Amino acid sequence: MVRSRVTEIAILSDQSRYSNKNTFMTAAMSASLLALQTIDKIYPNGTVALQGVDLTVGAGEFISLVGPSGCGKSTVLKLVAGLGTPTDGAIHWQCPPEQHNLAFVFQDPALMPWASVVDNIHLPLKLKGQSLRSVRAKIQAAINTVDLCGCENSYPRQLSGGMKMRVSIARALVTKPHILLMDEPFGALDEMTRSRLNSDLLHLWEEKHWTVLFVTHNIYEAVYLSTRVIVMAARPGRVVADIPIEATYPRTEAFRTSSHFNHYCREIMAALSVAESIGVG
Repeated sequence: MVRSRVTEIAILSDQSRYSNKNTFMTAAMSASLLALQTIDKIYPNGTVALQGVDLTVGAGEFISLVGPSGCGKSTVLKLVAGLGTPTDGAIHWQCPPEQHNLAFVFQDPALMPWASVVDNIHLPLKLKGQSLRSVRAKIQAAINTVDLCGCENSYPRQLSGGMKMRVSIARALVTKPHILLMDEPFGALDEMTRSRLNSDLLHLWEEKHWTVLFVTHNIYEAVYLSTRVIVMAARPGRVVADIPIEATYPRTEAFRTSSHFNHYCREIMAALSVAESIGVG
């Protein structure tokens, strides 16, 4: 039985179907946090990045967006972040703008090479006018959370790729976001580091009660992390499948090798095949 509806737009809003051992998530995901309604995005050069995108995001969900390069996954994140406006359609929030409280983690950690780990993490708070002295304890707590103790005074050139990404995540943590937007944050890392950071991210998500929108090209990563996987078609970007990952948390290495896991990977691959067959326009 195939649970996903592979259509131009297939959005499932009933989050109560998710099986989850975390009671806070069961309650949180019953409420919609934001909704993208019939979103089009056309860039000034005429590129149609998104066409008719509908997507409902429940509080506390971990949603991954997968699809071919150029299908508008990153554009969706930027629109949610307010780093652009839709050409048509609207994004509806269930809370006022001052309470959106989101953080963005990019594939490139984008660290200041001349600044220490502490100073890099301090940056978003510094931009809000908060002195290093007043927030040092908060920064240290973020460093402890991402397991970078002892690296406080190190510079980016002294850190591995995985450690740089931990600094980037700590910089997001220190702002205490409710929503975390992640654009292929682990794409440039080796598989062992990527796998370890996947597990660390899930631990933080459960602990911090974030809502996460996560862009990836890696189907296996998407299945391991997510409560839902959204499959998008090539340009113009459209949602073609919305697949709930009905597996309990916390997720372990055993899940990665289970038949359940393999079933979801095959389902997403099938949806991507259908996405490739959908004509443009």
